[in-house]
Amino acid sequence: MNILDKIIIDKKREVILKKSIIPVSQLEAAVFFGKATISLSQKLRNSNSGIIAEHKRRSPSKAEINYGFTVEEVVKGYENAGACGISVLTDGKYFGGSLDDLLMARASVNIPLLRKEFIVDEYQILEAKAHGADLILLIAAVLTRDEIKSLSEFAKNLGLEVLLEVHNLEELEKSIMPTLDMIGVNNRNLKTFEVSLDFSKELASKIPNDFVKISESGISSVEAINELKPYGYKGFLIGENFMKTDNAGKAAMEFINQL
Repeated sequence: MNILDKIIIDKKREVILKKSIIPVSQLEAAVFFGKATISLSQKLRNSNSGIIAEHKRRSPSKAEINYGFTVEEVVKGYENAGACGISVLTDGKYFGGSLDDLLMARASVNIPLLRKEFIVDEYQILEAKAHGADLILLIAAVLTRDEIKSLSEFAKNLGLEVLLEVHNLEELEKSIMPTLDMIGVNNRNLKTFEVSLDFSKELASKIPNDFVKISESGISSVEAINELKPYGYKGFLIGENFMKTDNAGKAAMEFINQL
């Protein structure tokens, strides 16, 4: 069993537990549930940098990255730096995040927020909306085509955008459907944690132009972005590169200014 399998088993248990504690009616009554969402796909289409900056405290591959910042400091720094959107990890066990992080981010900035999570149930999409997210992530590696279809439709009905993450051609081909807004290619193999920009390059021509193309993981230099732009990528998700510094917002600003 690889790390991704373990995460999904834990996630399904976690969702069952949460459903027993917080009813859907409570999520629907949340202050942010009725808030109009901000489109990340539009921002990326009109941006020169395309940076989606991530708030991430730790990961299974890197253990601790940074516990020194408050969420507010990080996300305000990212917004001031000119990021198009912010990805907020909400998984607790493996990434040290929480839904409170998403709530704090929403209270602090006015740019698109992605709930970065291992989504396996509609309940988590309701949570995302209730805590101020503008879009959700669906991971093709852990979902069937039917699950991607039903979860993406559910999200769209709530006014949320959908970013689908793929790692290979098989995942991409099973997943393409009109209820997706963006398709992200993860340069990190979630089974081996090997990182290579070749994943993005190889899949670029297979992604229809109706979708905004995003490259995720392993992007640590301006050169990498300049290398990927000719392949049609409009978005670049960067987390560790900023979070491992003493000032994530300043690191993001310096990076974006070089683009």
